[in-house]
Amino acid sequence: MTDLTQNQPGHTAQNPGDQLLDLTLHDGSGADWLTRYGSSLLGVFGTPQRVLVRGNGCTVWDADGKEYLDLLGGIAVNALGHAHPFVTSVITSQLATLGHVSNFFTSPTQIALAEKLLELAAAPAGSKVFFANSGTEAVEAAFKLARRNSAPAADGKPARTRILALDGAFHGRTMGALALTAKQAYREPFEPLPGGVEHLPFGSIDALVNAVDETVAAVVIEPIQGEAGVRPLPPGYLQAAREVTTRAGALLILDEVQTGVGRTGSWFAHQPSGVVPDAMTLAKGLGGGFPIGALVTFGDAVSSLFAPGQHGTTFGGNPVATAAALATLHTIDTTGLLSHTHDVGAWLREQLAAVGQVTEVRGEGLLIGFDLDGDYAAAAVTEALQQGFIVNAPTPHTLRLAPPLILTRHQAATFIAALPGILKTAKDVTP
Repeated sequence: MTDLTQNQPGHTAQNPGDQLLDLTLHDGSGADWLTRYGSSLLGVFGTPQRVLVRGNGCTVWDADGKEYLDLLGGIAVNALGHAHPFVTSVITSQLATLGHVSNFFTSPTQIALAEKLLELAAAPAGSKVFFANSGTEAVEAAFKLARRNSAPAADGKPARTRILALDGAFHGRTMGALALTAKQAYREPFEPLPGGVEHLPFGSIDALVNAVDETVAAVVIEPIQGEAGVRPLPPGYLQAAREVTTRAGALLILDEVQTGVGRTGSWFAHQPSGVVPDAMTLAKGLGGGFPIGALVTFGDAVSSLFAPGQHGTTFGGNPVATAAALATLHTIDTTGLLSHTHDVGAWLREQLAAVGQVTEVRGEGLLIGFDLDGDYAAAAVTEALQQGFIVNAPTPHTLRLAPPLILTRHQAATFIAALPGILKTAKDVTP
């Protein structure tokens, strides 16, 4: 890999904007900031664990000066770590040139990014891209695309009105995406949700085959379920999904919001299967930390389902966001990060499997989940933070890692060395 994967150390105020931010960042302790947070922000996230003020590569610092190895990467967002110099320079140059245009216009960065995504996805002729601002917005677009596939067949058969997702699925929190999301705790406060969605048993090819018929508009699947504890689909599942959806005239929509853009060691997690979907959603790592999402449609027939005016966004495809994504893709593409992600991820999974309190390790590349020998994952997150590591507990007995793709084996080894002690303390303090 070249030096583009590494960040320049330190931060020096060079202009009035930097000076303003420096004054803001140093104005108060973490406790002071959290008090102000509680007084000014909606409590939908609970109390934040820390107030972070600066990052460099895989490392972040909080308002009290404590250093952490970021093994979560903003939940798979910061693909190139924090303050990556090339991405920062591209964003700065674009913002100084053209910051925003409405969707009455386009920009070179928007077009170039769409072309690059179609190239990386090996999309057939007629494929297209719609840009959004987040993963859930990309899924909303996909949900509407599925609805456009609901016209009755010419021979008078019933309309395709059913949309199928899987148990354990997480697709977002806006209303259409929430209808696809399986977790009842997320769904119940906002019911009734958009109708027609059914959830199938996770990983059961028989259940899938039995459920998909000509009344199904789309099947929406994550190649690896992230929020359910990093659960890969079993071998053959995507191929079976492609076969049955093609036969029924349904769309196969793959949610690659968390798994895409090199996270699993391939550009997109579905590619090793050889399956070509009808649509794919992207976000998270696409912008290297800058908010952007995308819906990719494969082929003329699917790409023509939306007519002009049937969907839109004010900020989607923003020149700065698309420039950030171009810089991110360029860096991954030219610095060997796909193979690096594969190799470091394989080593990390092997090391985790050797830890005594770990009962199972799952994932691909640098999207990893590992189960513990008890329901003390939340306490392990707290103890890891105390020891300078940021991790996440998607389930009571599972820890998740989604670090920047630039994570080194040496950095990963510091976590492996600390993990047995972290887990022992967490287990001891859990009732």
